[in-house]
Amino acid sequence: MFTFESLNRRDEEQRVSDEGRLPPGQSLTLKFPVLHYGPVPSFNPATWDFRIWGGVEEERRWTWEEFNQLPRTQLKMDIHCVTRWSKFDTLWEGVSVKTFVDEGLIKVKPDVTHVMQHAEYGFTTNLPLDVVLQENFLLATHFDGQPLTPDHGYPLRGVVGAIPGEEGLETPYFWKGAKWLRGLEFMAGDRRGFWEQAGYHNRADIWEEERFG
Repeated sequence: MFTFESLNRRDEEQRVSDEGRLPPGQSLTLKFPVLHYGPVPSFNPATWDFRIWGGVEEERRWTWEEFNQLPRTQLKMDIHCVTRWSKFDTLWEGVSVKTFVDEGLIKVKPDVTHVMQHAEYGFTTNLPLDVVLQENFLLATHFDGQPLTPDHGYPLRGVVGAIPGEEGLETPYFWKGAKWLRGLEFMAGDRRGFWEQAGYHNRADIWEEERFG
């Protein structure tokens, strides 16, 4: 049975497909599905911190209060989950890793090639340094003008997506941004994260349908 919502979804899916924004094998959702492994962690702003370490000139640490004083960025992106849903024109706010570098907050050593995101419960996911420094990767605290909900990674998550109209940016599937993020490890070489070790594709490019290794 067709409903107004299903007709609207089909019309929107056709629109973004015509615009070249719908990757192969994906379908549009008007919802925001919740997918993660393990329970939602608790958050204590008095003890929470965010760390950057590894191949940087000086390791850095910010408390929750300090992190919220960092320069902020807003991005509108299309996000694409490896489970085949896509959500378009989503608005995110947070801190860009490129800003960390441009503002001199961190200095990356010349031999660094990859970055590991470290999240609660030991969850990890890896990305090439070049992708982390693109404008479509964000350490996000807000979604659609509101703080992230716990199910979607509050207080902080990595987010990677496709910026409409921006060509030349590598765009991995959405799992390559870790929920409940606690730190970034800069590495002189690649190391696979949690899902990558379980058989998911190491690069995960949406346009190449790199879902599994």
